Amino acid sequence: MGKEIVVSVNTIPLHARPVTRALASALRAAATTLTNQGRVLRANSKRTASDDKNDNTPKKRAVLKDISNVTCKNSYTSCLNAAKIQVENIKQVKQKGREGSSKVASSSATSQVTDAKVHVVSDSAGVSLCTNEASCSFVEKPSSELPPRPLGRSTCTAERSCVGGSSSVASSPKLIDIDLDVKDPLLCSLYAPDIYHNLRVAELKRRPLPDFMERTQRDVTQTMRGILVDWLVEVSEEYTLASDTLYLTVYLIDWFLHGNCMERQRLQLLGITCMLIASKYEEIYAPRIEELCFITDNTYTREQVLEMESQVLKNFSFQIYSPTSKTFLRRFLRAAQASHLMPSLEMEFLANYLTELTLIECQFLKYLPSVIAASAVFLAKWTMNQSSHPWNATLEHYTTYKASDLKACVQTLQELQLNTKGCPLNSIRMKYRQDKFKCVAVFTSPKIPERLF
Repeated sequence: MGKEIVVSVNTIPLHARPVTRALASALRAAATTLTNQGRVLRANSKRTASDDKNDNTPKKRAVLKDISNVTCKNSYTSCLNAAKIQVENIKQVKQKGREGSSKVASSSATSQVTDAKVHVVSDSAGVSLCTNEASCSFVEKPSSELPPRPLGRSTCTAERSCVGGSSSVASSPKLIDIDLDVKDPLLCSLYAPDIYHNLRVAELKRRPLPDFMERTQRDVTQTMRGILVDWLVEVSEEYTLASDTLYLTVYLIDWFLHGNCMERQRLQLLGITCMLIASKYEEIYAPRIEELCFITDNTYTREQVLEMESQVLKNFSFQIYSPTSKTFLRRFLRAAQASHLMPSLEMEFLANYLTELTLIECQFLKYLPSVIAASAVFLAKWTMNQSSHPWNATLEHYTTYKASDLKACVQTLQELQLNTKGCPLNSIRMKYRQDKFKCVAVFTSPKIPERLF
């Protein structure tokens, strides 16, 4: 009886002895302690798992719902208004249908809903989208100081819907859109109008004067320049260089001679150096310097070529490229072939032949490269077919030249084609007499009547 009784919560069952106030207090204290320990353990376990998750796995980011640069306020408002209009129209259709005139109401509601949808699309996109066959309205107007764009940024097309930057042609039965093939990445159909507009601006810059020989040179003449270009044509054929390399080579020679006096003994050195620079720009595998020295019968050394290359590049401020006639000829030939069911290889080779003939003559420096390319297409079409007019609305649209604008250049080019002056330089003529070029150098053309211009 005098012994102290120790209460153990874990060992004494509740039914073994009566519950006193001391025992109840001990039980409540023990239960509170166990509850607090459980909370602490759960909190620690959650914190540990969270830390492990942050360390081992990347954080999830919210999905971007709107990544456009268009203000969404008007778009959301218009969409809500359109939804309300649709609900009201549907209700009206149902009510009128019950009254026996559902067909008329349905057609009216459909037209209203369609108009509402067009209005919503126009407001949300910020531009007008045409889905019907309406004519295009050109947004950008060319500046008076720059050549006009052959194709403007239009808001709609007659044959397809477009937004902003897509190129298009106004709906006219006479015009043919040559940029419809958007699947071929090599054609750059989506960007071609802007690209060629920038090229038309670039051709106005860094143009050598037609009389630079008389102004700058004292030891080099036009005849010497013609002989050099004729020889470079043979070199380009020997090394199977691209035609763009030849055109760029001639441009670099003329631009350097335009501002620098050159001795005739170093003129050939300038020629192979400019061809080396153009090859590095245009070719995949440019000829080695030793090969270019070899074709000059080792008249010049490797060190001389490198020294001349440095001099030429510094003179150009390392701005090598400039659009040539070949650059525009590709675009214009594509426009010329658009009206043909099958591409005419003879006309294509003939236009290339006529354009290449102008490289030898200094008198063609007074014409823009785009004018020369357009004139070559004009004369090539006239040479191949005299039964129809060589110029049409599609060519006028893409070249931005009328037939009257090409009159002087076409007549001069025809004299060069017929070789009325008896030029003895025949490398280009012999080149295009080969079967791979369809022997277009032997073609002649009758006199062009004045009514064509």
